[in-house]
Amino acid sequence: MSRFTVTDTPLVGLKVVTRQKLGDSRGHLTRLFCAQELSVAGWHGPVAQINQTLTGKRATLRGMHYQQPPHAEAKLVICTKGEVWDVAVDIRAGSPTFLHWHAEVLSATNCRALLIPEGFAHGFQTLTDDCEMLYLHSSAYAPQTEAALNAFDDRLAIPWPLPATELSARDAAHPMLTAQFTGLKI
Repeated sequence: MSRFTVTDTPLVGLKVVTRQKLGDSRGHLTRLFCAQELSVAGWHGPVAQINQTLTGKRATLRGMHYQQPPHAEAKLVICTKGEVWDVAVDIRAGSPTFLHWHAEVLSATNCRALLIPEGFAHGFQTLTDDCEMLYLHSSAYAPQTEAALNAFDDRLAIPWPLPATELSARDAAHPMLTAQFTGLKI
């Protein structure tokens, strides 16, 4: 019996994973990850790294981050506290949905996660205070291949749900896309 429901999105390879809560009078158990069950959704790598973030203020924006080959990574993104608007952008060279984005509300209560394949940029905006996120990465962080898109790039046209009240200087400084950006060869 699978503990996950996997739903396709309009972007090939990007999946919404809904976890099943099993509970009784004591509380509940929720499986966050199972390599065997998630392999049918496209998770094929190891879990090379797990990261946790805490974002204190509502309307904070983080992103749009990715790693370039040979350290491109798949991510399973889970919200364990609060609620976020989570966005993935297809940056795969030659993809029919190149520079298209998809967003989902992830929260501790809806048990949704995004399974983001290699070749996507990722970011989110907090919809509540005190949001905690878990990231399971298929590849370890490699600073020499780190890159990002500007979350406010007109070519992406992401309609963030709230005016961004918090944004790191680093994320604000990411350049806008140029015609020379043709995507990642995955």
